[in-house]
Amino acid sequence: MNTPSENIFPVFDKIISKEKKEKLLNQKGKVVWLTGLSGSGKTTIALQLEKELYKLGFLVQILDGDNIRAGINNNLSFSEGDRTENIRRIAEVSKLFLNCGVITINCFVSPTIKMRQIAEKIIGKENYYEIFINADLETCEKRDVKGLYKKARNGEIKNFTGIDSQYEKPNNPSLEVNTSQLSINQSIEIILKNVLPQLKNN
Repeated sequence: MNTPSENIFPVFDKIISKEKKEKLLNQKGKVVWLTGLSGSGKTTIALQLEKELYKLGFLVQILDGDNIRAGINNNLSFSEGDRTENIRRIAEVSKLFLNCGVITINCFVSPTIKMRQIAEKIIGKENYYEIFINADLETCEKRDVKGLYKKARNGEIKNFTGIDSQYEKPNNPSLEVNTSQLSINQSIEIILKNVLPQLKNN
């Protein structure tokens, strides 16, 4: 009896190349992966960054944690195993956009080094740009626009990163932005300065 994998015949080698699609779009495909605690500013930064890149003529797709959880990953819990699977699927989706020459901005807590290493391996080191959106727990709790920290403190949410689940800071991110000290505009300015040279198809 055949296994499912024996009946799969990928045609990746027959699809129009990433390089040709990048030439069409006049940009370099890239996955900009924002990691950090809930409330650190990932989504706010991503939305503003998308607007700035759009004004400069870049085609960008945002992949955000809540959006993904509401759709493609709505069958996953917040156990460590499911959180790892969440990141794996996101990385695979990101790779599809990447192969079309599209820039993706990903906003995910992605709390462990192992999870982020999985994402980098799938996407490819040369196409993966990790930005640590660094804000201390106290700052994130003060913001708490979604009320999640309060629910976690009250025991209404289990396995919440920063409260009863650990966040492992990146050892060597491509870029670190401290939103406890910098405004959103200052953060965007720093990110654009570092990311833009990698997006231009010269």
